Amino acid sequence: MDLMKPSPANSSPLTPLGFLERAATVYGDCTSIIYNTTTTYTWSQTYRRCLQLASSLSTLGIQRKQVISVFSPNVPAMYELHFAVPMSGAILNTINTRLDAHAISILLLHSESKLLFVDSPSRSLIMEAISLFPPNTSPPSLYFINDEEDISSPAGDTYESLILKGDPGFKWIRPESEWDPMVLNYTSGTTSAPKGVVHSHRGLFIMALDTLIDWSVPKRPVYLWTLPMFHGNGWSFTWALAAVGATNVCLRKFDAATIYGAIRRHRITHMCCAPVVLNMLANEPNNEPLPNPVRINTGGSPPPAAILSKMESLGFVITHGFGMTETAGSVITCAWKPEWDKLSSLDRARLKARQGVRTAGMADVDIIDTESGLSVKRDGSSIGEIVLRGGSITLGYFKNPGATTESMKGGWFHTGDMGVIHPDGYLQIKDRLKDVIISGGENVSSVEVESVLYSNPAVHEAAVVARPHEFWGETPCAFVSLKPLELNKPSEKDIMEFCRARLPHYMVPKTVVFIDELPKTSTGKIQKFVLRDMAKALGSSPVSRI
Repeated sequence: MDLMKPSPANSSPLTPLGFLERAATVYGDCTSIIYNTTTTYTWSQTYRRCLQLASSLSTLGIQRKQVISVFSPNVPAMYELHFAVPMSGAILNTINTRLDAHAISILLLHSESKLLFVDSPSRSLIMEAISLFPPNTSPPSLYFINDEEDISSPAGDTYESLILKGDPGFKWIRPESEWDPMVLNYTSGTTSAPKGVVHSHRGLFIMALDTLIDWSVPKRPVYLWTLPMFHGNGWSFTWALAAVGATNVCLRKFDAATIYGAIRRHRITHMCCAPVVLNMLANEPNNEPLPNPVRINTGGSPPPAAILSKMESLGFVITHGFGMTETAGSVITCAWKPEWDKLSSLDRARLKARQGVRTAGMADVDIIDTESGLSVKRDGSSIGEIVLRGGSITLGYFKNPGATTESMKGGWFHTGDMGVIHPDGYLQIKDRLKDVIISGGENVSSVEVESVLYSNPAVHEAAVVARPHEFWGETPCAFVSLKPLELNKPSEKDIMEFCRARLPHYMVPKTVVFIDELPKTSTGKIQKFVLRDMAKALGSSPVSRI
């Protein structure tokens, strides 16, 4: 036994890029991509186009482990680049398309990007970002992704020109080690400045397969791209879908009507989205029951039970999970038990609002007390920080060894999310560590208050943050947007009374601010740091208000 050692036959580096090569053989004539009414590719065509693009990138002098960035919505090129860039040996960096020029310039400089693919309508924004580079700093080479339906697309170096020049017989560059970096993603910055998250070929391979197993994705599903591919590479579904020969239905932009139309037109079976999109679909005034069940994988902030219940009544099958940019996808999901089907719709929705248990690909998940570091009791009320161990955890933060060390202290990855473990072993997020409101020594979970607010039929969106208070230290401050067609608009007092009937007194918002729309990131996450600043600007709440 002592003589047994790894060999090339049993230690070939794991990478999700091989899924595309296999798809070209197994699903070669099956549809891989649909976009608008003019663009359709098969898996053999997608593989060939990615090889040609990888070939051209290599001839441009792009070296192994150099960064290539992409600024694009969910168009076919964005999907292809998830394979073509790492197949050239480079590291893929997808940039949030809702950032301003200043933020884009910072990310391009920090990542040391050598080449940037740009969606043509964003040309002026990118040129402005590059104009902000320091003197004598070389900008990345620019190649434009021209939309077939955009007659104003600029000429010059284009995405398609690189494909045309490339060699379809190119031998794609495999990683020397499965630990080699494959992508560089920047966090969305909801709580602090964005950090560069690095993932390896190995980690993304594990996540891609793990997510297929956990969601029970069958062969040849029809997947609707409502989740931005720049958001954690679409939770790694970009690569996972190739493994099962899926049809990728791409959308440049969408609203509720567009999604319902695509579901009916293409017989969509699966999609992923943030809870804000669930809210949009649930509140679409002209929606009707779906012609076929559509499975939705959602993450981010916990969806309110009222929204989950409404979506279920329309024919959507919701899977709720927890993941981060640092985990490459969902690593905790609400694994459903058949006996729960017998419960009422509201009780089922409440169970689905829990994050759940670790996925099969995760080694370990726990909730620990932030002071002692010990596991909390499984009583559904003892709060601690969610910590993780597993193969899909980030390698670390690019150029930030201090943040890397801090996030992985004690042999765990520290998420910064606070939660509880119920007696049945299922986890539930209660808040971000930074979002817990401490009022008179009591911990107030903003998530619990928000769930009650969402159950009010007049409320469209809600978020709760801390407002300074002279006596209690902090009190809950609710920011609420009402449904646009609501005739009986509630007052601040009405909202408070509604909450008081459903929550302990100390958890009831002491301030209610009506707002047309809550500030969000491009992935639909509510920017609570903006709301916290707004609450602070209101000043310290006097004792007389309590």
